[in-house]
Amino acid sequence: MADDTETPMLVNAVDGAVDYRGRPASRSDSGGWRSAAIIIGVEFAERFAFTGVWTNMVNYLTGPLGMSTAAAAVNVNAWSGTAALLPLLGAFVGDSFLGRYRTIVISSVFYIFGLALLTLSAILPSLTGSDCQISITNYMMSCHPAQLQFILFFFSIYIVAAAQGGHKPCTQSFGADQFDSHDPKEREAKSSFFNWWYFGICSGSLATVLILTYIQDNISWALGFGIPCIAMVISLVALLLGTSTYRYGIAQTERDPFVRIGRVFVAAFRNWQRTPLSVAAEVESHEFLPDESSEHFKFLNKALLAPNHLREEDYACSITEVEEAKAVLRLVPIWGTCLIYAVVFAQSLTFFTKQGATMDRTVVSSFKIPAASLNLFTNLTVLTFIPIYDRVFVPMARAFTRKPAGITMLQRIGTGIFLSTLSMVVAALVEMKRLKIVQEYDLVDKPSVTVPMSVWWLVPQYVIFGLDRGLTMVGMQEFFYDQVPPELRSVGVSLYLSIMGVGGYLSSFLISAIEKATSGDGRDSWFSNNLNRAHLDYFYLLLAGLSLVGFAGYLHFTRSYIYYRRGTI
Repeated sequence: MADDTETPMLVNAVDGAVDYRGRPASRSDSGGWRSAAIIIGVEFAERFAFTGVWTNMVNYLTGPLGMSTAAAAVNVNAWSGTAALLPLLGAFVGDSFLGRYRTIVISSVFYIFGLALLTLSAILPSLTGSDCQISITNYMMSCHPAQLQFILFFFSIYIVAAAQGGHKPCTQSFGADQFDSHDPKEREAKSSFFNWWYFGICSGSLATVLILTYIQDNISWALGFGIPCIAMVISLVALLLGTSTYRYGIAQTERDPFVRIGRVFVAAFRNWQRTPLSVAAEVESHEFLPDESSEHFKFLNKALLAPNHLREEDYACSITEVEEAKAVLRLVPIWGTCLIYAVVFAQSLTFFTKQGATMDRTVVSSFKIPAASLNLFTNLTVLTFIPIYDRVFVPMARAFTRKPAGITMLQRIGTGIFLSTLSMVVAALVEMKRLKIVQEYDLVDKPSVTVPMSVWWLVPQYVIFGLDRGLTMVGMQEFFYDQVPPELRSVGVSLYLSIMGVGGYLSSFLISAIEKATSGDGRDSWFSNNLNRAHLDYFYLLLAGLSLVGFAGYLHFTRSYIYYRRGTI
């Protein structure tokens, strides 16, 4: 009788997941879209807060903090690069020690603390009697802010960067964990989740562009930083209220995943002198049928052998562990060839914004659109594209390809990388047009005068940029989450984020190198504070060329990529 009552519970239980009380998670009572929707809402608030700091930072640095355009761009890229690399640490902590849910809660508390300090740094000038005048057209400052304001500002934004380092990878992987990959319907839902996850991200960013940038530029920087702080408080409350509905992942094995993968490389190194015949014999003894993936990185197969032919489990690695290590190693070339995309991505919140600040931004006679609000068109493009992609394109493509997501993750990423190259070409052509008009109206040495060219000329590059984000960013999120062992999925998400981080650093290095190479001896650099004497068009064409090279490398490595599927080895 007991067996009859327990069987439905076991059938309804989700493998590898428990509820908030530690009991096997019920498929009908936990997880799914109900829980995922709460987590997407939490991420909406987090992106609203983070983008509220990031989007307009270049104008805050060149405005109230009085930095040059090039220095501000370097600082923004360095900070955003750091913010995108810190998820590697946050994911490690979440996956190996605290768990994803606890990491999100603790990170939210630090997030709120950092945003509160940032708001205080913006209030300081009014408390100390500072009177800095900001030019709305060129954002140049005639005063020098107090050292305390500098210190508090940078301290607070790096606390925010550290907090989002724990929050972002764990929130995304925790949201995807609400779907069971072993259930066909939930697997399709999980693929759809990444589309709607990015929809939530862009909705939060759009809210920032529509609300916060106007408040920061026209009302108060303190209020513009204070609202994100309130948003994060609401986000934390919503997360805690949903505690009883979530599915919580549990370790598939007792051994830490980092240890499992690490000992494969150590064991393979120790056995580097062993012959291929001995490795083949060991594989055969495991009754393992070699597939295409086993032919990659054959040197790792030596980890199957125990030193001195000892067969104890503590010495030899299992085939599953070896294939996991190969799966992680196969990600490296894909990660590397995506870096140039991240360099291109960094430009939309720096030089695109500065371009727009020089142009005619009049919407109606009494209102000018803030330069940073031009990102509105990128977000609107993403918000329009993702529902069409998820509800129209994917079902149509699925009917032909029989793939749950319609096309492969790598195909989606590659299409976006190509579009990012196109966006740089379009940006260069528009900048050439702007500089030509500057020459025609003799405005080269009049940076404070608005260039008689409508800011709507920038819309195409923002729209293409939005299309490539809807493809590449979502594709990378799903790819790096899916292609690592389940216990490392927060780390997988952080690998995607680290692409953006390293790309930010590369962008800073590239800008600094070009600034040094093109300035001096009375010459104006490509990034002159007077954009009428700068040459952003050359920079965009350089990025387009580098993108083509990166795209070629990406195609080369993806042609031989073998997808990792746990449970098939």
